[in-house]
Amino acid sequence: MPVPAGDAFTAQERHEIDRAIRDAETVCRYEFSVFVGAAEAETRPFATRLHASLAAPDRSVLVMVDPSARIVEIVTGAEVRRDLDDGEAHLAALTMQSAFAAGDLVGGITHGLSMLADHARRPRMLHAE
Repeated sequence: MPVPAGDAFTAQERHEIDRAIRDAETVCRYEFSVFVGAAEAETRPFATRLHASLAAPDRSVLVMVDPSARIVEIVTGAEVRRDLDDGEAHLAALTMQSAFAAGDLVGGITHGLSMLADHARRPRMLHAE
């Protein structure tokens, strides 16, 4: 679930976000979704409900961005939390907010997705005994 229909993104911007989602999923093997728009009420419960409605919420990361309120919510599923902790998600949110403050909504989203995927990547096993 990339961005909602009827948004203000150009086709190229939507493509960049879609590509960032695919790249993030390839890096860590979890599912990523991005919602850009106003929350219906309080942002965290709204983002949590969106996350719960995903096909595989335990293996999913939802990034909800409300540009007008300057809010970013990141919701992770139970499996994802084994590899991506709250501190790492918070760091990605801060990075996104910094880009948003500079007027770069798409860049903030794509960079944030990359950071989340890098942190959620399971360490490679060098050898097993």
